[in-house]
Amino acid sequence: MSDDAKAAKELVETLRDGEKGFAASADKLRDGDRPEWATLMQRLSEQRASFRQEIVALGHEYGDDVDESGTATAALHRGWIALKDAVTGDDAGAVLGAASTGEDHAVSEYEKALEQDLSAGFREVVSRQHLAVVAARDEVNALKAVD
Repeated sequence: MSDDAKAAKELVETLRDGEKGFAASADKLRDGDRPEWATLMQRLSEQRASFRQEIVALGHEYGDDVDESGTATAALHRGWIALKDAVTGDDAGAVLGAASTGEDHAVSEYEKALEQDLSAGFREVVSRQHLAVVAARDEVNALKAVD
């Protein structure tokens, strides 16, 4: 399996987790005292879905199925998200804290991918998405500072 395919599989799992996590965060925040945060979370969920679809399409171009169920590491991370989700309840600050933790993980996964020997075309996509994920993490962290 190529480095592109390995990195793509990990990123697809991370993006899938982010998509679901942000959507769940938006649902929790929508009826609370911070509905504007729900709008941001929904936008980031849609961004992650778009990024995931872009990487899956690239994988198909290269002949790799990168949208299979993921690795044990990703499964453990998803399990942690489910546990964290069960604990945080509807408290806006706790929901933001969970989103921030998820974003730290996403940035880390992109940085790991960029350390690999990626093809030029895939590296360009990963680099562009990495910048957007870092910006999203900073946006979530800025909200935590306001809370």
